[in-house]
Amino acid sequence: MPSSRLRRPAVVVVLAVLVVLGACAAPKHQSSNALPTPDVSSAPDGLAELYGQQLEWTTCDEGECATAQVPADYADPSGPTIQLALARIPADGDDRIGSLLVNPGGPGGSGVDSLTGIAARISADVLAHYDIVSFDPRGVQHSVPAVACLDDADMDAFVAYDADYSTPEGLAAAGEQWRAFGAACLEQTGPELATIDTISAARDLDLLRAALGDDTLHYLGYSYGTQLGATYAALFPQTAGRLVLDGAVDPTVDPDDAAYEQAVGFENALRAYVTDCQGGPACPLTGSVDHGLQQIHDLLDRAYADPLPTGTDRRLTRALAFYGVAVALYDDQYWPTLTAALTPAIQGGDGSILLMLSDAYTDRQTDGTYASNSLPAFWSISCLDGRPSSDPATMASEAERILADAPTLGESFAFGGVVCAQWPAPEIGGLDDYSAAGAPPILVIGTTNDPATPYKNAQALADLLDSGTLLTFEGEGHTAYGRSNDCITDNVDAFLLEGTVPAEGTVC
Repeated sequence: MPSSRLRRPAVVVVLAVLVVLGACAAPKHQSSNALPTPDVSSAPDGLAELYGQQLEWTTCDEGECATAQVPADYADPSGPTIQLALARIPADGDDRIGSLLVNPGGPGGSGVDSLTGIAARISADVLAHYDIVSFDPRGVQHSVPAVACLDDADMDAFVAYDADYSTPEGLAAAGEQWRAFGAACLEQTGPELATIDTISAARDLDLLRAALGDDTLHYLGYSYGTQLGATYAALFPQTAGRLVLDGAVDPTVDPDDAAYEQAVGFENALRAYVTDCQGGPACPLTGSVDHGLQQIHDLLDRAYADPLPTGTDRRLTRALAFYGVAVALYDDQYWPTLTAALTPAIQGGDGSILLMLSDAYTDRQTDGTYASNSLPAFWSISCLDGRPSSDPATMASEAERILADAPTLGESFAFGGVVCAQWPAPEIGGLDDYSAAGAPPILVIGTTNDPATPYKNAQALADLLDSGTLLTFEGEGHTAYGRSNDCITDNVDAFLLEGTVPAEGTVC
């Protein structure tokens, strides 16, 4: 059951059949046992004790791990607290700058689980000068409480569900699916389900900054992590340090417009893939590029009418086929794997490799368990941050607009208003002002053919931020730092290490 807003973690998406970003061992770093003094000078009223908490780091598989206490509700600073999980790789050089907090995206991506993968993307010079600190935002994976909704078997059925939005009855049935899902999330998670919004998570960032002993926040955010970072800068411009926002999200865009833009982004990325595929050997897509796109559309329709066998007791529905195609568009190095998946599906009706790709997207393991709560957390956080229209006529009109410009994959981005229409926690929304007046320079990175966060988002965010500077990677895929070229790496490193801002209009 695809969501109309398909942002997913930039570095925790694992395609086991091609590349496992997190499989390599963590770099060996010197452990720092020194406990920095928490910074309570900027603590908001009632939060001095939490800002001043001393984090206790212990050795763990990720490097070093700790937990931090944050208010469940910042409007009630003396009320109940929740736990955030943290992991870090200490700086291995002598000239330590401070902590670099990182967020892999989502919303719902586990920073703890992806720390090794993130560190693999960061240059040696940055690793030498910063403690790399990742964390699970409220509601995510190792934080307590984490969003919980369905057991594994029910999650399988939910993710594979093909909604029929063409009739009032089908629309009502889909609405009931989402209503029941939300009710299960509330029952399994508790009232904290209503507190996992991005504004609260940005306030958590400032508390973590203080507990880590840093006067300013140095931060690297991918994908949704750019929304989190921009929200932080807007709320706390006086403690913003060197912020890098890669694969930028425009936090002011209307949810309906966001669904349209992302649908077009994935359509454009798929067109680039088909062009590349047809220029190489053994491509299953014949004829022109448009003909190749139509063959993928026909495959999705075929999976909807009669789900494809996979050699298991699970069949490939349209929803699962979409996930399998979409995940391979996040990085052009995955394109050969998409070809390997489409070939048996189109030529022989075998959906087995597409199912493997879909499982990589949803974090489903071969034993039938889900390795993370990234999807439930994604939907839960998204429904608090902003909701598309749930009016049937409006959704139908938006679907027409999407399909006009994204005919191959657009159906999976339409009718997104159904997801949050009956969500059991009220919408919180975003901020009125993201200018972050008074903040130091903020580096915004956009990739010209990014499917998940289209390039225009980076342009918009750089304009929104008073001190935003846009750095452009001319290429394919989602995000740039650590997966693109030396030009991007050199500019980001110079910014993080020396505060040097790229020249306006720099294109790599």
